[in-house]
Amino acid sequence: MPRTVDLKEKIKELRSFVRSERRVPTYREMLTLFGYRSTNSVAGLIRKLVEAGFLLRDAGGRLVATDKLTGSVRMLGFVQAGFPSPAEEQEADTLSLDEYMIRRPESTFMLTVNGDSMIDAGIQPGDIVLVEKGEAPRSGQIVVAQVDGDWTLKYYVKDRAGVRLDPANRNYRFIRPRQSLVIGGIVRGVIRRYE
Repeated sequence: MPRTVDLKEKIKELRSFVRSERRVPTYREMLTLFGYRSTNSVAGLIRKLVEAGFLLRDAGGRLVATDKLTGSVRMLGFVQAGFPSPAEEQEADTLSLDEYMIRRPESTFMLTVNGDSMIDAGIQPGDIVLVEKGEAPRSGQIVVAQVDGDWTLKYYVKDRAGVRLDPANRNYRFIRPRQSLVIGGIVRGVIRRYE
């Protein structure tokens, strides 16, 4: 019976390799990367990845990662946010949103925002926040924190009385932990999609 391949997991591993090494792995590297024992298995996976549009072969037959794998978006230049000015569409660079937004992928996770306590910080219900764990927050940074058993998204503030968590909406009051405070991570970015 033929073995089924978890293509999503393989794409995730391949994407991670391409981002860190800035190239597609060799067949030998793919043996190790995917835990395969034969190059035939690698060849079969590559065929599926080419068919799905994640890899392609260039004129010399070499494997190349496509934008579908790298998540890259073309950077066309700048746009004036003040007074209008003439602009030429000219490709300036290609940018991976992951590379731009995420400094430490192994320590970063995403959460969907529920509630409006941070709207004056530009964080709306339905936005996705990129949260990086592992560093101690500085006063004024936005954090995801568990306060007395409940999770929240607020400004981290240290004052004479200790730590408090401030909302960015005057309809809400600050929170001061009574029993426990666990910092889940620091918000490093916000993603909003317009329909």
